[in-house]
Amino acid sequence: MGSVRIRTRAILMVLAVVAVAAAACVVLLPSDAQGRTIKVGTTEPATSLDPAGSYDSGSLALYSNVFQTLLTLKAGAVEPVPDAAESCSFVTRDLRTYRCRLRSDITFPSGRRMTAADVKFSFERVKKIDSEVGPASLLETIDSIEARDRIVNFRLTRPDATFPFKVATGAGSIVDSTKYPNDALRPGDQIDGTGPYALASYVKGEKVVLSPNSHYKGAVKETGRPIELRYYADPAALAQAWKARRIDVATRRLPPEVLADLNPSDPGLHVSEASSSETRNLYLNTRRGRPFHDPRIRQAMAWLIDRERLAYNVYEGTIVPLYSLIPTGISGHTTSFFDNYPNRDVGSARQLLTEAGEDLPLHFTYSYAEGRGSAAEEAAEIKRQIEASGLFKVRLKGYEWHDFQKRWASGKLDAYAVGWVADYPDPDTFGAPIVGTDSAMKTGYSSKAVDRMIAASQRFADRSQAEGDLKDLQAAIARDVPVVPLWQAKDFVVSSEDVGGGQYVSDGTGVFRLWRLIWI
Repeated sequence: MGSVRIRTRAILMVLAVVAVAAAACVVLLPSDAQGRTIKVGTTEPATSLDPAGSYDSGSLALYSNVFQTLLTLKAGAVEPVPDAAESCSFVTRDLRTYRCRLRSDITFPSGRRMTAADVKFSFERVKKIDSEVGPASLLETIDSIEARDRIVNFRLTRPDATFPFKVATGAGSIVDSTKYPNDALRPGDQIDGTGPYALASYVKGEKVVLSPNSHYKGAVKETGRPIELRYYADPAALAQAWKARRIDVATRRLPPEVLADLNPSDPGLHVSEASSSETRNLYLNTRRGRPFHDPRIRQAMAWLIDRERLAYNVYEGTIVPLYSLIPTGISGHTTSFFDNYPNRDVGSARQLLTEAGEDLPLHFTYSYAEGRGSAAEEAAEIKRQIEASGLFKVRLKGYEWHDFQKRWASGKLDAYAVGWVADYPDPDTFGAPIVGTDSAMKTGYSSKAVDRMIAASQRFADRSQAEGDLKDLQAAIARDVPVVPLWQAKDFVVSSEDVGGGQYVSDGTGVFRLWRLIWI
């Protein structure tokens, strides 16, 4: 995320793909079938059509299909490659000036040619709008941007070896500067992007219809088949649609019991299962006057979570318990929470709460998003585990997803669990956006020491040299506990026997490659 000169340790990505054909040979379908729409179902809708206005996984999945970024990530890759750019690289040794040369053949839907000024405009409006649920935090190291002819120069406030990856995220989506306001989100349901797909139609919260963009120029060699992306209210509804064959592909998320029962030998299925860098954390509001204002109270919470029981009681083994901020498979991963809180210990939790001078049981509200995976069942299990200690009394409160986002962004929720889809395959995506000052998760947590560790880890083009800072970062978070890591996902894509390419669609990097789906 070319001529990008950064070497990143490979993600240890294990991809298990089972593809069983109904016949001994592959029969090519007629050309009219090849052009037939592939219907994809998911429980994660886009919440905004404007890339400056959303940072959730459903929106980012759409952006990666309809917008271009200067750089992009190919399936299984650990380095970004040029997309809208011909090349990108750092031009100073101090990693504070990053230069991209734009392709000369990209045109917006209006027919107007994309310019370096459009790139500058796109990045600057994300920072200027600074939506409370937007991706501006990803661009916080940008000091200024210069655009001249086809050249874009990014001047950074400090060395940031991870900047090429940030350019490749949804925050770097390039929009038509004549169609989008520079200081507000664009109203309506139009998209003027240059990605592999064009938006044919959109019904908020229900479906998106995408048509291949014949004018696309970039890293994708073939723009794919027509796609209808259908949004379902919850995993049960997605499972019902899948079983009724109303969709050809199901992903993010079928219910755990359905995933657990998938039969790899079923000739009517293609099943892709991959390890993923997606994580889920329990976030604690650290603000003064809130139940978790004292780190000892947060440490007590960390002593009471049984991840193994959560994995099997709620998720039937389709997720992996997580004991640190950075997940397994990403360089710099440690087991800091296991080292500090190796098992459930009510006695240690009680001692911390007594030292904090709290009246027991301590009351708080645990909030979750309704219809998002197994969030309600997860909330009930965590409530059961915490209340079994006799130290806390938990009130559960579910919210519709949009409302949930706004409430956590407002800093008014006591405790809440949110999944985190990695923006790019580098440990930095689990640092500043989650635990840095003014992070996207809005816990109120701020530590100058942690901010210094994050900045220090960004200095190294050889990412293995950042591991010492990353280890210190994870140890600090295990002590301060603004978040409690819960689990790491496995990535499942299930398709009918006549649809291939599901193994390339999603790999936990935030890029949703619908163009890789094909009729077979």
